[in-house]
Order: sequence, then structure tokens, then C-alpha cells
Amino acid sequence: MDGSYKNGRNNRQLNVLGSDLEPCKLTKDRTEIVTGFYRDNCCNTGSDDFGLHTVCCVMTKSFLTFSKSVGNDLSTPIPEYNFVGLREGDHWCLCASRWLEAFESGNAPKVILKSTNLATLSVVKLEDLKKHSSEH
Repeated sequence: MDGSYKNGRNNRQLNVLGSDLEPCKLTKDRTEIVTGFYRDNCCNTGSDDFGLHTVCCVMTKSFLTFSKSVGNDLSTPIPEYNFVGLREGDHWCLCASRWLEAFESGNAPKVILKSTNLATLSVVKLEDLKKHSSEH
């Protein structure tokens, strides 16, 4: 499951709610953050995205601390990769398995369902995503 549906020449990807995948982009003040496996500000996926970067999340201090503790430091800038580092409130396309790991440890960030790719459901239950929806 790659989260897309075929419609002639238009191969659009779907969200976990079954409608078109919306961008996972933050507001104007953090324009330097570009997210998504393809760096298109959407949680699009494909056969080359082995990490399944499909969960659109709102970063929290708790999650960023957790992620750093398990070896994935998302808060420290890496200038050579044009990565400014994430902070609380930023939006980011997270790997489905990392979100599940954070969920199981009680550190899952909020999820933007309209921007979370349908492919996520191959790893995470929809009911768990809904429990952590930012749209409550």
C-alpha cells in the first residue's frame, strides 16, 4: 500500500480518512522547514521511502526528547543538510514506526489526520492515530 490511487495520469495520494492528502506544512513563521521524504511538504511515500515517512505530526517537547533518547535527534540543527532543527509546534512527516514506538512509550506527538498518508495504516491503527489527533 503506497497511499495512492490511480486516476488516469494523476496519481494522487490519500490520507487516513480516505480523502486527498493535504500538506503537512507549518505556518508562515517557520518557512525554512521543508518536510516529507520527497521534501515536498507532504507526507507522500513511494517504493523508495523505506522509512515510511507518512505521519504528519505536531512536535512536542516530550516527543523531541524521546526521539533524541532513542538516537534520532530532530531538534539539533544540521546546517550541511539545510536542517534548522525542530521545536515544539513544528509540523513534520514522521516515520510510521517511530510514531508507533513513541505511542507505545507514551510520548507520541499529535497527528494531523488530513495530512497523514493512508500508507500509515499498514503500521499504525487508525483508532490510535485518532486518539492523538490535533483536530480534537
